[in-house]
Amino acid sequence: MRVLAVSPHLDDAAFSVGATLAGLADAGHDVTVLTCFTAGVPEPTGFALACQTDKGLAPEVDYMALRRAEDTAAQRVLGARPVHLPLVEAPHRGYGSAPALFAGVLPGDLVWQDVLAHLSEHEADLWLAPQGRGGHVDHLQVVRAVVARDRPTLWWRDAPYVLRQPDAAPSPDLPPGLREVVLPGVPERRADACACYATQLGFQFGGEDGMRAALGALTEPLLADRRAVALL
Repeated sequence: MRVLAVSPHLDDAAFSVGATLAGLADAGHDVTVLTCFTAGVPEPTGFALACQTDKGLAPEVDYMALRRAEDTAAQRVLGARPVHLPLVEAPHRGYGSAPALFAGVLPGDLVWQDVLAHLSEHEADLWLAPQGRGGHVDHLQVVRAVVARDRPTLWWRDAPYVLRQPDAAPSPDLPPGLREVVLPGVPERRADACACYATQLGFQFGGEDGMRAALGALTEPLLADRRAVALL
């Protein structure tokens, strides 16, 4: 079975469903993790630059190249194939502060259409995608694009946001009539894969030990429609 996980950022799929992806790969399925917002921008400024300097990286560092390399290493641990789309993250699309990332999609931000155009070039028997819990605008845009692609999909809870807000609401664009399922996985491989995202561990979890403790308590329930469940 061809499995395609659509990740907003370079770590979302591993943090959220890394155990599931490892389990699917171990079962012999062909697993690809397609990450949408991975393009670098030369000489970033303002909030976009702060997103790397607040992690201890100098302004001249190619932040996204470093993150793409981390993701390639992480997917190798999971047994998945990485695909990186040339789209820029929200700080490069007019979202000028951390609160702005969670304050709703700007009216002129139609990047979901670009995501959809790229997704139209890919086929799979089963898709996985974020539910948009936490309300990050990049996650909401990916939900919209995957819904428009209209393929059998399992929708994952967005980590680390659900660790901070267990009752965070999903995107209103999710299709109706979904039910919760839990797939078997390999949690220890999730943690080993997530350890590859060295630039993010301090910011998100306070370090690798914090990541392993936080994700160790996280199960991976997904929302699924009947078409998706029938394929498993």
